[in-house]
Amino acid sequence: MYITLHSSLSSLYLFTEREREMGGNGGEAVVVCSDKSMGTGITVWDIGTGDRLLHIPSCASPPRALLCLRNQFIVASQIHRPGSVGGGAISMWALNKQPLWSYPLEAIVSLACTKDGVYLAGGAPSGNAYLWEVNSGKLLKTWRAHCNSLNCMLFFDDGSLLISGGDDGMICVWSLISLLDVEDYQSFPSLLSYSMDHKSSITGLSTTSGSSRLVLVSSSLDGSCKVWDLGLGKLLQTQVYPISITALILNPTEQLFFSGSVDGRIFVNQLEIGLVDEDPLFAVEDQAVVLKGHNVSITALTFCQSGLISASEDCTICIWDVTTWAIIRRFDHQKGAVTNLAVIPRSSLLPGSNQRRGSGVSLLEKYPQPANSSRGDMSIALASPCQFLKENQTSINFQTTDQHIYDMEVSLKS
Repeated sequence: MYITLHSSLSSLYLFTEREREMGGNGGEAVVVCSDKSMGTGITVWDIGTGDRLLHIPSCASPPRALLCLRNQFIVASQIHRPGSVGGGAISMWALNKQPLWSYPLEAIVSLACTKDGVYLAGGAPSGNAYLWEVNSGKLLKTWRAHCNSLNCMLFFDDGSLLISGGDDGMICVWSLISLLDVEDYQSFPSLLSYSMDHKSSITGLSTTSGSSRLVLVSSSLDGSCKVWDLGLGKLLQTQVYPISITALILNPTEQLFFSGSVDGRIFVNQLEIGLVDEDPLFAVEDQAVVLKGHNVSITALTFCQSGLISASEDCTICIWDVTTWAIIRRFDHQKGAVTNLAVIPRSSLLPGSNQRRGSGVSLLEKYPQPANSSRGDMSIALASPCQFLKENQTSINFQTTDQHIYDMEVSLKS
């Protein structure tokens, strides 16, 4: 049994009596979305049973433009939303309510949120970046972050840093403190560090949370994944593949990283950051593990309690057992290639679940509202780092612009 939710109708959820008796503790569900057609929409499957639980029409999102916020909301950016002046919209959809449709200044092709769900960041094809406060919907900052399309964004686990990657092959690290300088919303935020070591589009960013070090893993269409120590500005590891890499994810223990390729293969590599080897999975790394279950490009990777989840342009989603490397479940998305994956608790689908936790989201502002200003002047002059970065193209590893990262770590610990 599954449910189709039409935007013109009230929310409707159907559950079996057994599910109600369980209180909704039915494990996890995977959320998938395509970018091919608005009519394809979002589909939610039960990971344990394979049942289709829900379908949400009228949604199409580019890769890395869908996320789960606070385990309560699915947030999706849509490039060609009808009626949008800037060419796109952002939907915040509570799992038991109608969606909130926001229309930013321009189309958004990548999204990221802080772990606590307080802030939402978006990247545009122009290279512009946007930062909103979710509860109020206030646009806190907009700035020119990249020379080309900003297609990857990620907040560091503690929320202190925002990392962005673009089609220009550049990775930039921004201080959230400078981004929250709402008194001067048009000023260029503090660029803590940057790298131009990748030679093509950035396709994935992932950071460690269990380590005391600021470790970033990046992937690119240039066929490489790189591991960085941001605090030291040091390149720790470079993994080169014979083909372009299109997706990246760290495993939950943060000791392996999985790289999805343009031909459907998924490469498994050890994360070499000098930590003590305590994971028995490390032993298989010498065998150059390659997972083969898709026919064409990998579009998204994530993890659930059952294992690794992969999506591909071949319109399938696979769940892998990461101890045997076998596919334990496969979903066929007959309506098109999957571009986004998210995992949510199945209990989020129960009626009233979001009311119990509270909502706290608002329509996202199109224009920033600095103090003592009006909307009379709708033009926004965005500062640009492009000239600065072009003048430093000899940079190889991450170049910290100053001691801000160190100072930030000290302030966070105090």
